[in-house]
Amino acid sequence: MSLLSYLRSPSLSFIQTLLSLLLSLVSLSSSHWFAGRQKVPKPLCSPTRRLRCTPVPGMADSSSQFSWETGDDRFIFPTFHAGLWTTCEENIYTDAWEEKCRSFMALTPASEKGILWLCVGMELLYIVLLSVSSVLLLLQLSLSLWCPQQQRWGHLLNAFAAVCTVLGGLVGMVAHMMYMQVFQVTISHGPEDFKPHSYGYSWAFFVAWLAFTCCMSSGVSTLNIYTKTFLMPGREHKSVFYPCKNFTFPPQCPLVSPLSPYVSPPLPPSPPTCPAPLSPALSLLQPPAAFLLSPASSDEDFSPL
Repeated sequence: MSLLSYLRSPSLSFIQTLLSLLLSLVSLSSSHWFAGRQKVPKPLCSPTRRLRCTPVPGMADSSSQFSWETGDDRFIFPTFHAGLWTTCEENIYTDAWEEKCRSFMALTPASEKGILWLCVGMELLYIVLLSVSSVLLLLQLSLSLWCPQQQRWGHLLNAFAAVCTVLGGLVGMVAHMMYMQVFQVTISHGPEDFKPHSYGYSWAFFVAWLAFTCCMSSGVSTLNIYTKTFLMPGREHKSVFYPCKNFTFPPQCPLVSPLSPYVSPPLPPSPPTCPAPLSPALSLLQPPAAFLLSPASSDEDFSPL
């Protein structure tokens, strides 16, 4: 139970949200979402490029005036890496390792620029929602630490933070998938000098999805905390509304009220008294009781005149 209570604690949700925000900032600011190699012909030899180059007639230090290389020997495979903002490629015109970077927006075809701008806007909204959620969770922790009696405001902050976290995670997931689609179209219909020979996902791509996982985990944990502590109270809260242990409808509660132990309940009403039994109904053929005389006096009263 201690582990479950720790997993449902607001401090863990705040740590997860803050970690998701930091990982998202790192991944979005990086240009290592995709990495790979290009296949380009060897550049001409020059004073800055003397290795793995095509000899140029007239150069004093050229070992040969003609290149006999065929097949893949005539090409070099410089590395590149691309992100949401920039694309960097290895400079093939110098022997020393050097990179030249350019904007990814300049490589995107005109038909995909609108989708790319929408992707950038959704990524920024993702960062804003995570920041708002982190601030709300921090306020909740501050209230629980300094003002424990204001638990209702803490629950409301918890609910708003959960909504912002889950909504931000969904927006970030859609933005990541949109960028993947734009990159696929760019390498297919982009400029000729950006045609990757082979490519794959780099570390920033996995960091972005790790941030999304932490974000959704924090959102679910925050919703669970709000549900457990506010929407679904425990037995101690239910006892106020249902004081009977075995509840039936209509409730059969004890005579002594638990809310007012010093006030005795009214006495139960006395059972009704049974009325006297009614005399049986008289028949029309039966004479009245006044005319039913004893046989001793019948001769005296009714003697013939």
